[in-house]
Amino acid sequence: MATIKDIAKKCNVSIATVSNILNGKGSPSEATKKKVFEAADELNYVPNFLAKNLKQRSTKMVGVIAEDLTVFNCPEIIDGINEMVDEEGYTFILGNLRLYKKFGNKFYTYDFEDYYTSVEEEFRIMHAKNVEGIIYVGAHCREIQAIKEQYNVPVVVAYGYTKSQKIPSILFDDETGAYEATKYLLSKKEAKVGVLAGDQHSMHTSARLKGFQQALFDQGVLYNPDFLAYGDWKRKDSEAVVGSLIEKGVTSIFAMNDEMAMGVYDYAYKKGLTIGTDIELVGFDNREIADVVKPGLTSVDLPLHQMGMKAARVLISMIEKEPHDIEYKIPCDLVIR
Repeated sequence: MATIKDIAKKCNVSIATVSNILNGKGSPSEATKKKVFEAADELNYVPNFLAKNLKQRSTKMVGVIAEDLTVFNCPEIIDGINEMVDEEGYTFILGNLRLYKKFGNKFYTYDFEDYYTSVEEEFRIMHAKNVEGIIYVGAHCREIQAIKEQYNVPVVVAYGYTKSQKIPSILFDDETGAYEATKYLLSKKEAKVGVLAGDQHSMHTSARLKGFQQALFDQGVLYNPDFLAYGDWKRKDSEAVVGSLIEKGVTSIFAMNDEMAMGVYDYAYKKGLTIGTDIELVGFDNREIADVVKPGLTSVDLPLHQMGMKAARVLISMIEKEPHDIEYKIPCDLVIR
C-alpha cells in the first residue's frame, strides 16, 4: 500500500508538502497540487484515517452491534447508520451477535447467562478497537436488559430501549402506524374491522393493539374483543385463525405484520375469496412480498433507514458533547396499494 513517503518521492517534494496538500493545508502552487493528486491516484493511495485520528486523540470510529443480521429490520437500519457516519466523516465497525440463529426468536425470554455473556463480550471487543461510541441494533423491539450503564463510551439503542436515562433509544411509532391502518380500513363502506395480532408478550403487539383500539374509539366504533385473534406473527398460524374472524362477521382485517397478512391471502385463496373485494386487508412492515402478491397489499412502512440515520446522528452528538434526547420515535407511513 502506497504511503505519503512514496508520493513525496515520486513528486520530488517533501513529505510535509504532500501531507499539507492532502489535508488541504498550506499554500502550494497549483502545479504542485496537481502533481501530488495525480501521483496519489496513480499509486492508489488510501489515507490512514485511524492513524491520523489517533494523533488527534480521536478515532472517528463507532461500533455497531447487531443482534442478528438475518432478521429483516437489521440490514436497513445499519445502512442508515452507514449513510450518516459517512456524511459526518466517521467510520464504523460491525459486530453480529447472531442471537436469532443461536437462541431462537423469542427475544423477550432472553434472560440467561449465554445471552448476557455474548452481549458483554461484544462490547469488550468494541472497546478494544477504540470506538468512540456504540450503537446496539435490536432484532425485536423490547427492553434490552443486557446493556449496562457504566461503559466508557456513549451508547445508543436502535429498535429497542433500556430503562437507563443515559442510553438514548430510537424507535418507530407502532401505535400511530396501527392507528392509520385501522382508520384506513374504517373508511371503507360498512367495515367491520378485526385484528390479527402478534405474540401476546410482544411490545409491538400491545402498542399496535392500542393504536387499533384508539382508531375505533375516535371513529365511534365499539371495540369487540371477539374480533381479535392471535396469529403469533406467523403465516400458518394466521391462516388457521382468520376463519374464526370471518365467521363472526369481520369484513376487514388489520394484520399486525405482513407475514400474517399472507396467511389471510392463503385462506382467501382456499375459500375462493378475493382480497380487496370480499376481505379488506392491511398489513404492517411493508415487506417486499406486499408489492408482489396480487392484489398488492396495503401496509405500514417501517422507517428503518431513518432510524439508523437518527441513531448515528444521536451517537455523534453524544461523542461531540451536543444536546440530545433520551427517546426518539420515528413516524411510519401507510403505503396504499
